[in-house]
Amino acid sequence: MSNVSEILLHMGERNLPGGAVSPPIFQTSIFCFSSFDEFRNALADETHNFLYSRGNNPTVNLCEEKLAALEHAEKAKLVSSGVAAISCAILSQVQSGDHCVVVQDSYSWTRYMMLTYLKRFNVDVTFVEGTDIEDFEKAIRPNTKVIYLESPATFTFKLQPLREVAELAKSHHIKTIIDNTWATPIFQNPIDFGIDIVVHSASKYFGGNSDIIGGAIMGSAEDIQHIFSTEFLPLGPVPDPLQAWLIMRNLRNLEIRMPVHYRNALGLAEYLESRDDVEAVLYPMLPSFSQYELAKKQLRGGSGLFSFRLKTRDIEKVKKVTDNVKYFKRAVSWGGYESLIDPNATVFAPGKPIPDDRISLIRIHAGIEDLELLKEDLKTALDSMYD
Repeated sequence: MSNVSEILLHMGERNLPGGAVSPPIFQTSIFCFSSFDEFRNALADETHNFLYSRGNNPTVNLCEEKLAALEHAEKAKLVSSGVAAISCAILSQVQSGDHCVVVQDSYSWTRYMMLTYLKRFNVDVTFVEGTDIEDFEKAIRPNTKVIYLESPATFTFKLQPLREVAELAKSHHIKTIIDNTWATPIFQNPIDFGIDIVVHSASKYFGGNSDIIGGAIMGSAEDIQHIFSTEFLPLGPVPDPLQAWLIMRNLRNLEIRMPVHYRNALGLAEYLESRDDVEAVLYPMLPSFSQYELAKKQLRGGSGLFSFRLKTRDIEKVKKVTDNVKYFKRAVSWGGYESLIDPNATVFAPGKPIPDDRISLIRIHAGIEDLELLKEDLKTALDSMYD
């Protein structure tokens, strides 16, 4: 089943109990059995049986079936957060003495996992810019077990050449993991380029309404089974059945929402690029983006998230822009219906130095509001710098 609408609207829903149109929520912690043998068989093989919702649950499993199909994967595992997805995927592939190669501009909690958490277990990490295959070739060691990608990357939106990285990794028997939250399966399918494992923050576009927290891991049946047995069951990042149901409900219009985010982001990016007080706009689908040709090869479109940098390095002007938006909300995260503004300078504590390339770097999430409304809001905020 490859048609997105068929996956999101019909997969696994043709014979629902009682003729229901919407899948039921199996809000139960345990499942009972009709006999001793049935009970024993379930305990012996929790992968393929409903025993305890910490492992499998019918509502969760249906959501996983849809997510796997969307990412062209054999199997998926839904977990309690995007960080849980990242952590389980990485931890499943490394042990003491191993080495990972990671893109420099990855998500902050990915960097924490690599820089701090894995050091407790003697796992070494090399960060690379990742825009060129040579970055990865130079970083690989005999004990490298994971290449971790995020394409486009956080705040800078740099891309990695996915097919080349996948081929290089396979030649060295290294697992590749990618965070595909930005593009969603609507605009990019890393498995088609040879990437092994795909992770998502389901809190973003899969949820689409800023009202759930969740994560997902997709890959081969073998890899997902390994993650289920070695990380998911022991660590317990369990998704709630209601959470899974909400994700499925919101996924139904993912194919409709994403082109609106794309249209609005591109329109705002083009507007910002036209202003004399904007130094750069970082959006892969802009022709001026340094990796635009690669973006066209790997991406079928863009999401609502991008950054721009003001020509000023005056933090007070950055504050003015941030404080004078009306429709953009000042908040972390992204992927909901609403538009957001997130100055990178906010992550630096008061009194701490801010790197020059980060002082006026501002991240925008273009929601699904009217484009002209959002343009006018940004114009008012930017013009406030001169008041």
